[in-house]
Amino acid sequence: MPSSPALSKRRAAVVYNPIKVELKKLKESVAAAERSAGWNTSLWFSTTEKDAGQNVTRAAIAEGAAVVIAAGGDGTVRAVAEALRDSDVPLSLVPAGTGNLLARNLNLTLNSLDASVDTAFTGADRRIDLGIAEIVRDDDEREDHAFLVMAGLGLDAKMIALTNPKLKKAVGWLAYIDAGMRALPELKPVRIRYSLDGSAEKSASFHTIIVGNCGALPGGILLMPEARPDDGILDIAALRPRGPFGWVKVWNKVAWENGVLRKSAFGRSIIDLTADTKDVLYLKGSDLRLTVEAPQEFQLDGDEFGEAKSVHAWVDPGALTVKVPA
Repeated sequence: MPSSPALSKRRAAVVYNPIKVELKKLKESVAAAERSAGWNTSLWFSTTEKDAGQNVTRAAIAEGAAVVIAAGGDGTVRAVAEALRDSDVPLSLVPAGTGNLLARNLNLTLNSLDASVDTAFTGADRRIDLGIAEIVRDDDEREDHAFLVMAGLGLDAKMIALTNPKLKKAVGWLAYIDAGMRALPELKPVRIRYSLDGSAEKSASFHTIIVGNCGALPGGILLMPEARPDDGILDIAALRPRGPFGWVKVWNKVAWENGVLRKSAFGRSIIDLTADTKDVLYLKGSDLRLTVEAPQEFQLDGDEFGEAKSVHAWVDPGALTVKVPA
């Protein structure tokens, strides 16, 4: 039962990807949670090929939704968050995708529908940052998009573009490894000019450059160990493997050193005694501008966004409220 009359006026909105969710189970779970919390019947909006979630989320806000539940994969979550930016309406997650990157980085449950839904109605609010990326195309067309976890140019974006949808559906995030192996032979270093926080422009060659609001990937890979979603800073990882064992050194850094050794005091002492690999460069800042010598594949939170000749990425501190378990 509701604890006060004001609660009965509240209602949630559910933005769901019909390809990703089992709608009948989702509706049953939401109905039970809203009854328990004493809320009104929730609003329901489906994403479509033409609307990944931005427009229906704006409609939900206009109808007075007290919270918007994003039920789907990372693309749905990113689209809903983009529309919720600076609205003060919280986002709640029902992870139903391959990577579920934001849920992983916030340590939310990935395998309990009822627990995820219950958080929307009973959870606490947590403010996090949003990354914003302005993409400039080869014809000078410009687009602004938000990202919650990572934006990338180079290998990771090419890998996502080459991922087989059927294999992804069958084996999940492991399909990215297959795509990565196919992308490697044709990948060459990209000459990049970049400026961080208004500093003088520098030039360098990288195979990929990733801008992160969060640092963890599936499979226990901690790409950027110091990244935090609420520190007002973007973490940047630039991969530049050199020599025949360059990619081995990169993998050792992100999978073994970051993902395993950092978890214990003994492991961290080993890291302190080991020379840092020059095949992975870490940077931090709140505003990054980069230009490539030829347009490159670009991705946001695991979705391909075509080719970009330049990118301006910056952080919008505390721009999104997310529901987390109380």
